[in-house]
Amino acid sequence: MSPSSWLRGSRRPSWLSDPKVLRTEVLAGLVVALALIPEAISFSIIAGVDPAVGLFASFTMAVTIAVVGGRRAMISAATGAVALVIAPLNREHGFGYLVAAVILAGVFQIVLGALGVARLMRFVPRSVMVGFVNSLAILIFMAQVPEMTDVPWPVYPLLAAGLALMVLFPRVTTVVPAPLVSIVILTVVTIAAGIAVPTVGDKGELPSSLPVPGLPDVPFTLDTLTTIAPYALAMALVGLMESLMTAKLVDEITDTHSSKTRESVGQGVANIVTGFFGGMGGCAMIGQTMINVRVSGARTRLSTFLAGAFLMVLCIVFGPVVSDIPMAALVAVMIMVSFATFDWHSVAPRTLRRMPAGEITVMVVTVVCVVATHNLAIGVVVGSVTAMVVFAKRVAHLAEVTAVTDPDGSTVVYRVTGELFFASSNDLVGQFAYGTDPDAVVIDLSAAHIWDASSVAALDAIETKYARHGKSVEIVGLNEPSARIHRTLSGELTGGH
Repeated sequence: MSPSSWLRGSRRPSWLSDPKVLRTEVLAGLVVALALIPEAISFSIIAGVDPAVGLFASFTMAVTIAVVGGRRAMISAATGAVALVIAPLNREHGFGYLVAAVILAGVFQIVLGALGVARLMRFVPRSVMVGFVNSLAILIFMAQVPEMTDVPWPVYPLLAAGLALMVLFPRVTTVVPAPLVSIVILTVVTIAAGIAVPTVGDKGELPSSLPVPGLPDVPFTLDTLTTIAPYALAMALVGLMESLMTAKLVDEITDTHSSKTRESVGQGVANIVTGFFGGMGGCAMIGQTMINVRVSGARTRLSTFLAGAFLMVLCIVFGPVVSDIPMAALVAVMIMVSFATFDWHSVAPRTLRRMPAGEITVMVVTVVCVVATHNLAIGVVVGSVTAMVVFAKRVAHLAEVTAVTDPDGSTVVYRVTGELFFASSNDLVGQFAYGTDPDAVVIDLSAAHIWDASSVAALDAIETKYARHGKSVEIVGLNEPSARIHRTLSGELTGGH
């Protein structure tokens, strides 16, 4: 990556010259910070660590990625996917090994980014992307269900009031984000009226000081490396998958381009910094990113940086106030995010009637896998593989063979049309009349293209079958790439004719 491309995002930011942009970015950062607190605490519980560990990770991830990341306005922090990966390591070996794994995961991400892993995103089809978006919307909503069950009855009117405020307030003004207004009003109402409902403070104790850098408390031996390496690699892959998919989604929402390679390397740098500050690591947060970009309208790195900075300020300076925020207010925000994130057009009857069955299958498989495993990375991989299978099955039938025999009956010409690869070439061998054809056979491939060794092997098999009947085969019309692969591999795959 050239220095110019790395520094492209460092030109004079728009918020320095436009007060309206500055206000949007600051308020968006504040809303995201408020939404990060209960999520970070919840993910800490999943990982089996103190709540402060998740909050510190969210702080360092957001602040660092705001500087080194490739996608402006995207939020990175402690996430559930990462927590699930590293929880067994913490449980079996202790917190020091967890921190060491976070640092090593960051190193892996930098290496993978430098090797160009981001380019693999081009192989993720649109149907998988739609399934990814819809499944994350479902997961965001499902994560709120526990906060709406077995709770005091005042939670429900507060939740309804929060949703109403976020729907109606933008009709009055968009100067202040509706989620922030909703959080403030519901907090004031619950405190003033003394309403007893679950609050942020019930999730866990907020930290009272900034994190201090240090080395992980583990023996620096080969045994330690072999213990943490599998967890670190899994964390690196899951983190990159979620981050790159989220970056691609934000690209579409904002109609802008971002450097996926820089984002991959930036995620690694952020995790290394987070590890040295005793955090649990993380990656891009889809729900908070949607709050920042789609709900609050943020578009610059400032909102990402301030989300992390405000998070620590809220915890350390305003901890008692933040602890009194009713969870109903934050749940209402996340429900709105879920609703806004879901691609409703993709499930409209009119769209489904026009969509090819294979595309619908890929989308459904992606959603089912993500919802079943609660792992977006698994869903994307399974969805992409399904899309490849559907594509291969569709293309496999595009290779057609037509035969024309000369009037004198001495020669038959087979014209092959379509793409020849492992799926389509399997049926090719059976489309020739070896026993009844004339002695001279011509296979015309001018309307075909050879893609792989399977196709060359199929052509060799055809020539071998004709040779057994004492007939000669001439292959004509190969384009240059097809001729090159045929010339290189013919006779080498089946031991000759």
